[in-house]
Amino acid sequence: MVDKTKCIGCGTCVAICPVGAISFDSDGKALIDTNKCIRCGACQASCPVEAIDLSRGKNGKSSNN
Repeated sequence: MVDKTKCIGCGTCVAICPVGAISFDSDGKALIDTNKCIRCGACQASCPVEAIDLSRGKNGKSSNN
């Protein structure tokens, strides 16, 4: 869901997430809690470096949701 090589840790996604599903990992990169995420797309749309792709699951494979 988050491409750690693209994420710049700007916090835009954290601020816009309506359910608080995004935090930062120990490297300062975005981390999405898939149990909280409602897949609204706000984070993906707001990411300035396109590091978030909700069409892919945690394992990088396409999601049917």
